[in-house]
Amino acid sequence: MVRLLSTGLLAWTLLGCSSPAPRPASAAIEIHERPRVLAAAERALSAAPLTITAYPAKLSEGGRNDFYSNGDYWWPDPAKPDGLPYIRRDGQTNPENFAQHRHALNTFRDQVAALAAAYRLTREEKYAAQAVRLLDVFLLDPATRMNPHLKFAQAIPGRNPGRGIGIIDTLHLIEIPPSIAALRGSRALTADREAGLRRWFGDYQDWMLSSPNGQEEANEKNNHAVAFWLQVAVFADFTGDAAALAECRARFTRKFIGTQMAMDGGFPLELARTKPYAYSLFQLDNLSTLGWVLSDAGTDFWRYTLPDGRGLARGVEFMTPFVADKGRWTRPPDVQAWEGWPARPVFLLLGGLALDRPELIDLWRRLDGDPTDPEVRRNRAITQPVLWLR
Repeated sequence: MVRLLSTGLLAWTLLGCSSPAPRPASAAIEIHERPRVLAAAERALSAAPLTITAYPAKLSEGGRNDFYSNGDYWWPDPAKPDGLPYIRRDGQTNPENFAQHRHALNTFRDQVAALAAAYRLTREEKYAAQAVRLLDVFLLDPATRMNPHLKFAQAIPGRNPGRGIGIIDTLHLIEIPPSIAALRGSRALTADREAGLRRWFGDYQDWMLSSPNGQEEANEKNNHAVAFWLQVAVFADFTGDAAALAECRARFTRKFIGTQMAMDGGFPLELARTKPYAYSLFQLDNLSTLGWVLSDAGTDFWRYTLPDGRGLARGVEFMTPFVADKGRWTRPPDVQAWEGWPARPVFLLLGGLALDRPELIDLWRRLDGDPTDPEVRRNRAITQPVLWLR
């Protein structure tokens, strides 16, 4: 999952200096990120542990420990007295949907990632202790934990108790295994605790790969499949599942670059949506992260290309001009959260590091790392980049 970075010029450029120096790029990123990491960690230190069991879902067919959410773009039918079955409005999120479990999971991720990143930077035990406390309540304690499945995610009232595409709701959990790795060596993360967390992610990964909902999501033709296999890759790396990682690598080359990316580096199925800008960023960020996680001494997926030249580098070339200047976007603006983009896309950071492109890092550094728009925040899988470096 992690990569060793040592390009002196790249690191020095990131720090805003004018000449190269032999400083590892990862150290430069940590220096740049330290103020925002510690500010977020200080807020998380006083947070009470979150649990989905505090938010009963009245329409769920599951139990109190089972995650539940509604499909984003589904609304009551105004022609029906009870509004059932719901009808779809693509790109328009229904603010009345049940989203408390999703909010709890996302906030839990935000807090644990900030605390783990702060521990990595400072080695102060207070950050590790609070992170492990939050992990215990959300994932380990039988009374309060979230069960390791998503049978009831993105349900549609009147139509479906839960759908395969709901598995995208746990995309934010990809930042938990790197957080746990960052906490190793602390007094709070005991061997038993880490083993319990590894079991949770192993059980969840097994459910993803074996359940009908998971198999349906694994074979989607758009961003949902990328988000699914990104989760599998991170969880399999954490649990040591070599077979699952091999399948992720095959999907990356055959399915994602081969069938989802156009010759110009764009993603036609994402560009056809009512939020083409956000979906393009979302897809490229997740595919970039997948390439980063899967790369090893044998294959650098950031430099992998098909014979026709398609690869992550081409995706970066397609989208970067529109991040640098959104005014150059020639397609219709997104129907929602248009003003909130672009927040800091991770593809710029990973691409700059992997391809030795300091200008990408410089653009990443200038963009907002802590957006406030709720729709923008929930479409960003990585909040603490330092957790993904070594």
